Amino acid sequence: MFPTLKPAGEGLRTRIFQVIFESDTRLAKGFDIVLIGLILASVTVVLLDSVPAYHAAYGRFFKALEWGFTGLFTLELLVRLYCLERPARYLRSFYGIIDLISILPTWLVLLLPGAHSLVVIRLLRVLRIFRVLRLMQFVGEGRLLIEALKRSSHQILLFLFTVFMLVTIFGSLVYMIEPPEAGFTSIPKSIYWGIVTLTTVGYGDITPTTPLGQFISMTVMLMGYSIIAIPTGVFSAEVIRSIRADRYSDEACPGCGYDRHEEKAKYCMKCGTWLDENTEDPREAEHREEAEREEEEERAKEEDDEQDTEKAPDKGSEKE
Repeated sequence: MFPTLKPAGEGLRTRIFQVIFESDTRLAKGFDIVLIGLILASVTVVLLDSVPAYHAAYGRFFKALEWGFTGLFTLELLVRLYCLERPARYLRSFYGIIDLISILPTWLVLLLPGAHSLVVIRLLRVLRIFRVLRLMQFVGEGRLLIEALKRSSHQILLFLFTVFMLVTIFGSLVYMIEPPEAGFTSIPKSIYWGIVTLTTVGYGDITPTTPLGQFISMTVMLMGYSIIAIPTGVFSAEVIRSIRADRYSDEACPGCGYDRHEEKAKYCMKCGTWLDENTEDPREAEHREEAEREEEEERAKEEDDEQDTEKAPDKGSEKE
């Protein structure tokens, strides 16, 4: 999705590459900020042009601005491809596809007039702000949520299947109970009512009129309040499990056997034992070095005492 890109050669192409694809310099960061500002301005033009009053008053002006933005973004894409060693590789990447489809709608207007509204896809290019503001570190948090969704997908699918069975059963019951005049003209229409009621949306376009149908409606609504928290709980549990898997290690303490330590923990939080059995505990190494220093000091002191003892008789004989 995000391939490693290289400049096509030394000189001008390399300098262009550093400005467009990097954000380490002030010029490169300024280019990205200006680009994001142009993207937001172009999307704003499309949004304002969709308002009938503004379109009637400034339609031609908005159209001229849009073609100007499209020309700038087309030129920018061509310059990107010019400075790359493998342009096709960039076009197949995430950002390359976004850059391409962000300019296609305006050009497609020449063939398909209704394609003009697709220009709002250009807003996806604002994702480049992650690179400009050094926010890529938060992509890991998003990846954690995606992994949690993948792990909880079976439980969520089972939950959705169960909900579909419930709304099918209740919809069929209400279809048999309620008259067609109430809006329950078919089982699919009744299932639609069941989904709207179970999710507590309540559009009110179809409502039961018989006492038994109203009782079923109340049951479905109360059931919706009780089961709507199930997928949230499942997903939250997977998120917590993912956080624990990323933060905590399963390695057991060699001293007490406790196995809920943080990934970068060095000592057991219960007994204080050094966790890495392949390396020596720095505390023991420090104690050993201190003991060796004390032994050397004692040995040096003993040698000094022996030398003083040997010199003492010699001094006595000289006095005699």
